[in-house]
Amino acid sequence: MKLFACQSCNQVLFFENTACERCGHSLGYLPEENDLSALEPVAGEDGTWHPLSKAATGSSYRFCANAGQNACNWLVPAGGDAFCLACRLNRTIPDLTEQEHLDQWRKLETAKHRLVYTLLRLNLPIVDRLEDPVGGLAFDFLGDPPDGGKVLTGHQDGLITIALREANDAQREAMRIEMGELYRTLLGHFRHEVGHYYWNVLVRDGGHLDGFRTLFGDERADYRAALQHHYQVGAPPNWQDNFVSDYATTHPWEDFAETWAHYLHIVSTLETARSYGLSVDIHVSDDPVLQTQVAFNPYAPGPFQRIADAWLPLTYAINSLNRSMGQIDFYPFVLAPPALEKLAYVHDLIHGPAPG
Repeated sequence: MKLFACQSCNQVLFFENTACERCGHSLGYLPEENDLSALEPVAGEDGTWHPLSKAATGSSYRFCANAGQNACNWLVPAGGDAFCLACRLNRTIPDLTEQEHLDQWRKLETAKHRLVYTLLRLNLPIVDRLEDPVGGLAFDFLGDPPDGGKVLTGHQDGLITIALREANDAQREAMRIEMGELYRTLLGHFRHEVGHYYWNVLVRDGGHLDGFRTLFGDERADYRAALQHHYQVGAPPNWQDNFVSDYATTHPWEDFAETWAHYLHIVSTLETARSYGLSVDIHVSDDPVLQTQVAFNPYAPGPFQRIADAWLPLTYAINSLNRSMGQIDFYPFVLAPPALEKLAYVHDLIHGPAPG
């Protein structure tokens, strides 16, 4: 995630900000320009704004309709759709008359907007349910039914369901411990499930099945049987030699979705590191593997190796910082060469193979 600056006073701004703390200007995000802009009201037009961003000079905008629920700060062209691109992907949202549901939904929207930001930065196709009623991307945010059943987070033909209870931090952490997971976050759920969607779009429908099967395995293997085996037996003891996570061992589909999620974790974090001008230079060793300066755009086409070369030393440093605060590792995973090869596959799937 990049940093922004207020066009009025040059105050540093963050993606979810809605007002500049220094000069008081209202702020709105322009997805087409990838800019968070200070706003000036249009005279005589209630709710209409002129961005101060040079990328949108002279244009008029309104806030997405979900801004009224403090769930979105994205802008839409005046006279256009009521909802922004990210919010138009919602098919079902919870009953917002219940305060707990409203609070949980806002957390879900924060994670989903960060997801869509990354998809846009990677120039990935985003086809909603209006354009493709059968396989378009859509989200259902569902609470558990009163009969004691449980909503399952998952993906089916472009429809991603996120269980509302995942927005409850205590319940999600309890589930992480119960499942023996190293990592469980709302944003992680979104990135994983959208990986299934892009498997359909880029691999199945994109003519890349042969390459996928060579690296990840044959997805035609019985998925239900594989899932049952995973929950009964667990991952093989040496899973870290070939996979990004133990859940990736379940089935080739899950291996791809987990790898996809980790790729989005990596490029998003590297962009943040670049925005802060971070570099790693370990003084007790001159090993170049332990040093990096994140000075490139991780969303741009190019060799995957530069991403891997920057990511590994960055995780060593941030993991050490977390431990200094008594926290769990920021990135508690080991990326063995086969896992890096799968990440490179995702990179090339998005950007096309690098020249040479």
